[in-house]
Amino acid sequence: MGHAKVFGDRIPENLLGKSVIHAVVGRKNTRSWKEDKDCCTWDGVVCDNSTRHVIALDLSCSWLNGSIPSNISEFDCILTYLIPVFLVKSHMKSPSCLRLFLLIFLTTGTFEMNVFRLPCIQTLDLRNNYFLEGSLPKSNLSSSSLKFLSLYMTNSSGELPDSIGSLKSLEYLYLNHCNFTGAIPTSLGNLTQMIYLDLLYNNFNDLHHNQLVGPLPNHVSGLNLLIDLSLSSNFLNGTLSSWLFNLTSLVKLTLDQNQFIGEIGEFKLVNLTTLDLSSNNLQGSIPSSISRLVKLTSLSLSSNNLSIMLDLEMFSNLNNLYVFNFSYNNLLVSINNNLTFTLPNLKEMYLSSCNISEFPIFLRIATNLQHLDLSNNRIHGPFPTLNALDLHYLFASNNNLSGGIPSLICNASSLEVLDLSHNNFSGTIPKCLVLSNVLSVLDLRMNSLNGSIPATFSCGNYLRNINLNGNQLEGPLPRSLEYCTNLEVLDLGNNKINETFPYWLGSILELQVLVIRSNKFRGRIGNPKTQFPFLNLQILDISNNDFNGLLPRKYFKYLKAMMNVDEGKVGIQTVFTIIDFSNNSFIGKIPQIIGSLNSLKGLNFSHNNLIGYIPSSFGHLTNLEWLDLSFNKLDGEIPKQLEDLNQLAVLELSHNQLSGPIPSGKQFNTFENNSYTNNLGLCGFPLTRTCNNHKSKQPPPSILQQENNLEPKNGFVIFGTLMGYLMFEIGKPKWIVRMLLNNSRSLCRQ
Repeated sequence: MGHAKVFGDRIPENLLGKSVIHAVVGRKNTRSWKEDKDCCTWDGVVCDNSTRHVIALDLSCSWLNGSIPSNISEFDCILTYLIPVFLVKSHMKSPSCLRLFLLIFLTTGTFEMNVFRLPCIQTLDLRNNYFLEGSLPKSNLSSSSLKFLSLYMTNSSGELPDSIGSLKSLEYLYLNHCNFTGAIPTSLGNLTQMIYLDLLYNNFNDLHHNQLVGPLPNHVSGLNLLIDLSLSSNFLNGTLSSWLFNLTSLVKLTLDQNQFIGEIGEFKLVNLTTLDLSSNNLQGSIPSSISRLVKLTSLSLSSNNLSIMLDLEMFSNLNNLYVFNFSYNNLLVSINNNLTFTLPNLKEMYLSSCNISEFPIFLRIATNLQHLDLSNNRIHGPFPTLNALDLHYLFASNNNLSGGIPSLICNASSLEVLDLSHNNFSGTIPKCLVLSNVLSVLDLRMNSLNGSIPATFSCGNYLRNINLNGNQLEGPLPRSLEYCTNLEVLDLGNNKINETFPYWLGSILELQVLVIRSNKFRGRIGNPKTQFPFLNLQILDISNNDFNGLLPRKYFKYLKAMMNVDEGKVGIQTVFTIIDFSNNSFIGKIPQIIGSLNSLKGLNFSHNNLIGYIPSSFGHLTNLEWLDLSFNKLDGEIPKQLEDLNQLAVLELSHNQLSGPIPSGKQFNTFENNSYTNNLGLCGFPLTRTCNNHKSKQPPPSILQQENNLEPKNGFVIFGTLMGYLMFEIGKPKWIVRMLLNNSRSLCRQ
């Protein structure tokens, strides 16, 4: 027979008659399946040593499709293959039972819940079958032996039926990352053997309609063995039921990202290690009974409306606390700095947006602290001396901190993310920061730093985001920036840097954002010095400088990340794709090649000395949302091809020498007079000047196709596109923290 195949082949004859007790369906081991050999020697087949009956079949990590059969017999032992479906009946004299029914990566199909009728089934695991559909039956859940049920990451939907309470032996229930709706049934309280209950994130495919909603059951008893309860990321509301805080066996309680209101009840959860009530609408103060939770390692109450007093009396017993997150509680948060205490195991402290006016003294002796977020508060004065020298992440943005950047930074040899933006720091940038081989994010924007950028960036550094915007830095750019080969964002805008165009940055292949606006850059932008410069660049802002000469056509032709080279095969993630060359002294014509950058969201060539026609190739910029060519010397007509720009919301063509009729219809019906002022030859809506057989200069035919036939021909997929240009101006890069801390999910590979 050769190798058995999952899709369409029969089951080998010498497997028939074996008493299958435990089945995992897939295909990865079938290459060793040869009919002339005992099936007990096959890969993935496990037999009982004495009876030689098949007791386990592991064929996981397949991409099967089809549906689970609906005619499952109560007394048949089953091995299920999909496309087509095979039912292998036991030839044993006495009936046997399927104890484990496990499908991994079933790609399509509808699950028939008749499998619950199997009298001895103990485990039903359908996790990671993303396209598997079905709902839990409202009756006939008669499998009293079922202990483990997982529909994690499936498209299961419908309401959770009361009948689920009849699964009296159930210990593990994972209905997370599904699309279940409605209220949580009170009958769950009947599951007296339950250990793990996970219903989180039941809006997996639909963020607005498929969610668990409503208040929690008023009264639930019988969950005395429950260790883990997760109801996060749903639309549950109402107050927190008192029974939640009486589950004395509970080790983990996560109710974050719901709509709960009211106050937090008194804690009796003496075994609790993880408590997450963040992102709700809870009010009031923290009950003093939290001091009883001496085993607590992670505490998150962020994004509520809580009034919090951090004092010794409440937290002095929590010596095991590892994560402490009270961020975004804006009503009343105060810290009593007259009381000192230590949390000896504390590694992560988040107090962002808590209206704190003083630096918490107890942090000065938190010697194991690695992540500290004090951003968006009212802390003033110099940054205090800390003993915590193993910081990995430090956020202190949007405060009133002053003086020099603290020397402790140079002792934090493990520092990966430093955000001191939007403060009043002065002095120079410590050289130790650019010498680091660990630092990934350096955000010092919107301070009063002076001097030059240190010239000693280390070879092999890991810097991905450098933002020094809005300081008083001067002098040239250090060429050692070339060593930042992982750099994705470089924002040096709004300083006094005196330099020619840094063409050598084009060799940094990862660079996606280059902002050098509002400095003293000068001179012509010559030809590229590298073969394919700035291949992944998506934001290029060199506005408000002293650049002159022709627009750099040879650079534009290599901006492949701004082009949808092959829309059928390559998807370019364009959150913000922007070119801004405004307020310089560029001359000459606008190159037709600009029209090939059809991922552009914004284009600004205003306040220069450009001449000639508006290129008709601009009609290809179908993603363009704003276009500013004002204050130049452009002439001819507005190309009719611009009528195809359905996304265009802002158009500025004023103060040029344009003539002829303004295109009509679509977006052009939304623009007002100020889009066209001081173009004496223009006529048509919205101007009062009508067009009477007006003759004007016509732009030449587009030569875009000729100019766009350039090497390299391969498209580039931008992975990890940044959150957008505005984020770098006003927001702190929380994305990098999530990226660094996120545990990626392991998937099976064929």
